Amino acid sequence: MNIEELREYCLAKKGVTESFPFDETTLVFKVAGKMFCLTDLADDFAVALKNDPEKNMELREQFPAVKPGYHMNKQHWNTVEVDGTIYDKMLKQLIDESYRIIVDKLLKKVREELQNK
Repeated sequence: MNIEELREYCLAKKGVTESFPFDETTLVFKVAGKMFCLTDLADDFAVALKNDPEKNMELREQFPAVKPGYHMNKQHWNTVEVDGTIYDKMLKQLIDESYRIIVDKLLKKVREELQNK
């Protein structure tokens, strides 16, 4: 997966927006104003994704390319280095999980609005 494929995949999800809220190189994908995926366009290709703490520990133990979230809450976020050791299918699954975690915590009304888009 490259940056354009990541962008297309994230933007295809319901209610997703993209922005540069921190600086001109950190691309952030949000659903209902909540971050679920970040990447820095200036550095080596890596993606910050949210997951539950137990799953994060398992991923870090199993895959050297998965590290605690850089500049993020390390319990809830991982940085996934897209270096060829993490396959596209797995990266998409991790993106989906991050998106789902955020959506599941939204107010019921907001979740229903997303489903109707």
